[in-house]
Amino acid sequence: MTENHVSPAVTAEDEVATLCSDLIRIDTSNRGDHSGPGERQAAEHVAALLAEVGLEPAILESHPGRASVVTRITGTDSSRSALLIHGHLDVVPADPADWAVHPFSGEITGSDLTGPEVWGRGAVDMKDMDAMVLAVIRQRLREGRRPPRDIVLAFLADEEAGGLWGARWLTDNHRDLFDGVNEAIGEVGGFSATLGGQRLYLVQTAEKGMAWLRLTLRGDAGHGSMRHPGNVVTELAETVARIGRHEWPTRLTPAAQEFLEAAAASLGIEPGQGAQPGPDLVRQVLEKLGPLARMIGATVSNTANPTILNAGYKVNVIPGLATADVDGRFVPGYGDEFLAELDGLLGTGVQREFIHHDIAVETEFDGALCDAMTSAILAADPTAKVVPYCLSGGTDAKSFSRIGIRCFGYAPLRLPAELDFFGMFHGVDERVPVDALKFGVRVLDDFLDRC
Repeated sequence: MTENHVSPAVTAEDEVATLCSDLIRIDTSNRGDHSGPGERQAAEHVAALLAEVGLEPAILESHPGRASVVTRITGTDSSRSALLIHGHLDVVPADPADWAVHPFSGEITGSDLTGPEVWGRGAVDMKDMDAMVLAVIRQRLREGRRPPRDIVLAFLADEEAGGLWGARWLTDNHRDLFDGVNEAIGEVGGFSATLGGQRLYLVQTAEKGMAWLRLTLRGDAGHGSMRHPGNVVTELAETVARIGRHEWPTRLTPAAQEFLEAAAASLGIEPGQGAQPGPDLVRQVLEKLGPLARMIGATVSNTANPTILNAGYKVNVIPGLATADVDGRFVPGYGDEFLAELDGLLGTGVQREFIHHDIAVETEFDGALCDAMTSAILAADPTAKVVPYCLSGGTDAKSFSRIGIRCFGYAPLRLPAELDFFGMFHGVDERVPVDALKFGVRVLDDFLDRC
């Protein structure tokens, strides 16, 4: 680290909302290609914020414009294993016509009910966490407070398209940056969900695997006015309908089971009411979860959602080719079962190939790091309960787990009970309460002292 010349007067709570707003104003939309300069601009912005407090961040490009930032903070005991704190700088695209405010305005506004909120694409996924980490690290370094062990900070490109040009590229080509790291925190976890008047803080210990698939059917082209029993559009549409309507069996990870049991207790679902491990418990809990049921419901089974259909080029021509894309996600430990079951739904002649295929991730909710995460939250919210859960989506934890790093989702936020937090991931009017950001920096600062 270089010498710090920044005044220590500004606190993390003072600047976290502004840091989040500034990041949102940099349009880092990831369209699955190399278009747009946003990731490089965001990386330079983050690197400057870190350099201002004495760090020496490296900007690494996997492709022109696809930039990530990595730096290391020396702890008081470098003989211990290091902790990785990672976040991504890219976001999914947003159409301003759909939003109440411009999605890249970073506007800070609110109401008497919610208080001030930071609005914009990335406010919950995940420039809120990026801002909290930056705010905490900047304050600690201004005050000369080092963590107990080395911290590697990584602000990454391309997570929203699978991380091939971000986390995966770094772990493949710059493995040395993560020497000595055996644990990590990142998205999506540490936030509160209020069930039956009880605040539960969900720490992610597992996430589903990804099987993005393209289905292809070839046949004979023909004239649209004639009978054509082998029409590829009809045949593939029937396959797509079977996949879209398929009821997948319940498959519970330990994380999903533990969350369901904690949720059942908070919601007053007693064993005497018939709530036993498995489908019965799932059904009863999901019926009472409200908006959270959409995400939790997706973690208790494999899922496959058709998302794109392509066929034909003229109304009076029966095409010889039809394709469909399917977003498949599999529960940890059930990837082979997922593919076998999906293959049984394919029509005759339908071929499948992977667009993107990545592992499921799972670890236990135990050990010193989990104790530190739990203690930091309970110190700030003593009546709460901290529980593990399984994420329905995917994160950069997939890449880091491949090099032996144990990964958790821990971006602490105390949220209003009425806020549909998961509904804003990749949704419209994405926003995060300023009070939640301030809560997050207090918890993260405490966590760094305990970790």
